[in-house]
Amino acid sequence: MLLEKLSNAAGVSGFENEIRRVIKEELSSHVDELSTDSIGNLFATKKGSGSDLKVMVAAHMDEVGLFVDFIDSKGFVNFCKVGGIDDRVLPSKRVYIGEKKSPGIIGGKPIHLKSPGDRGKVVGSDDMFIDVGASSKDDAGKVAKIGDPVIFATQFTRSGEILRGKAFDDRAGCGVLVELLKRSYPFTLHGVFTVQEELGLRGAGVAAYALNPDFAFALEGTTAGDMPSKRDVSPSTNMGAGPAITIMDRSVISDKRLVNLLVDTARKEDIPHQFKRTITGGTDSGAIHKARSGVPSVTVSVPTRYIHAPVGMIHLSDFQNAIELMHKTLCRMTEL
Repeated sequence: MLLEKLSNAAGVSGFENEIRRVIKEELSSHVDELSTDSIGNLFATKKGSGSDLKVMVAAHMDEVGLFVDFIDSKGFVNFCKVGGIDDRVLPSKRVYIGEKKSPGIIGGKPIHLKSPGDRGKVVGSDDMFIDVGASSKDDAGKVAKIGDPVIFATQFTRSGEILRGKAFDDRAGCGVLVELLKRSYPFTLHGVFTVQEELGLRGAGVAAYALNPDFAFALEGTTAGDMPSKRDVSPSTNMGAGPAITIMDRSVISDKRLVNLLVDTARKEDIPHQFKRTITGGTDSGAIHKARSGVPSVTVSVPTRYIHAPVGMIHLSDFQNAIELMHKTLCRMTEL
């Protein structure tokens, strides 16, 4: 399954080599051109005829994770976070270090050794470490070195329509884009798998400047907040209710023409859809829409529970409906 390959691949921000290789292999026989720029963005061009319209569809390859910043004399590996990760999800998690994916466990002081006053407090990541089973700095240096990326050791699983795995932000979006690039359009479609989104939308800004498209879509995995709560609140999105269209977030106000086209297409084609109901977070649209003299942009997302955590959850129908909504909408872009 495509999503299994994408989810299991490594790709912490700035270290996207493995996931880029997986995507290139998947697309090699389906697109007309594949190229990588100096920052690591992967461009996939699907040529079309009938219109000179230039449309960019982006999905970021990178995932949140860690990197090694120090190894102490006893062989414990210290780390820094890459991207927004809640410290509460880190203790006791299995991880893989570096290209060889050496195994380790995120450790910290056990509750038995904490003072009563500290037992109810969240342990900060600065007080954690990765235990690789080493007895000295030299011993640990055989499996980890300063600067190595660290990913969560989570393997993709499927239970009916429920998919579990790491990095659905944004491997879900990457999967949608891969499937879109296997289809045909009445114009040339420029798919871009971007880098370093989790560190400030860096790759998307570079890519949009290079392409200078007429319109752009960002494909994402976004927060699904449909879980138990003591208050009756509106969740950001609901898993299983269809792809989510962003009207506004902290990085962009979506182009109204594109929002209206997505909604009209969903209604005409009877495709389940919803709106993202919070304005927190940002996506590649936040960088793309500011490129050059401005690019009309919008974000479409697959709802994801437990985002930016060692394991997330999505509904297969949301992924499939995101593909259908985007394909049908792209085929109508010449109407704008």
